[in-house]
Amino acid sequence: MKAKICGLTNLEDALIACEAGADALGFVFYDKSPRAVTKEQVKKICESLPPFVKRVGLFVNVEASFVDEVCDFCGLDLAQIHFEATKEFFDALKTPYIKVVRATCKEDIVQYENEYILVDAFVESYGGEGKRVALEWFEGVDCSKIILAGGLTHENLSEIKPYGFYGVDVSSGVEATKGKKDKAKVEAFVRNSKS
Repeated sequence: MKAKICGLTNLEDALIACEAGADALGFVFYDKSPRAVTKEQVKKICESLPPFVKRVGLFVNVEASFVDEVCDFCGLDLAQIHFEATKEFFDALKTPYIKVVRATCKEDIVQYENEYILVDAFVESYGGEGKRVALEWFEGVDCSKIILAGGLTHENLSEIKPYGFYGVDVSSGVEATKGKKDKAKVEAFVRNSKS
């Protein structure tokens, strides 16, 4: 499985994630999040990162032009659209993106079976609370294009292995405190996702 470490706020944690073997790094451009960062911070972090690691910006309730501007400024590879955006929004977006499905039931997931999506548990605050998606919703579903987020830790990855997810995304599950990662947890999470 691919592993994404999200909610990064500093270069030290970003490098720890890279050295651990993470496939992608996530930066939260949502000012109500305790893990929120500015485009200037992220540009500086990205300038010091090694190649071949995807840089992803997470966005909530913004215009497509803002997403494009931030991703271009920071040199990000992908936008994670963490809200229920309209077709017009996606048509206007120039940056490659991944849709986030904030799932409340199985039907929320299966309607996207032909595209890559990131599935997170529905929470009012748009994630980062460690709430888990009900695994039974994935029974009988082709999960090969699904990235699972929400309530994951290095200890519970074994429970989701049988479903064959494309990847996993973690933020609070590898933190020492909000916005600061725990090196040992990051390393264990990436190692367990790959084993």
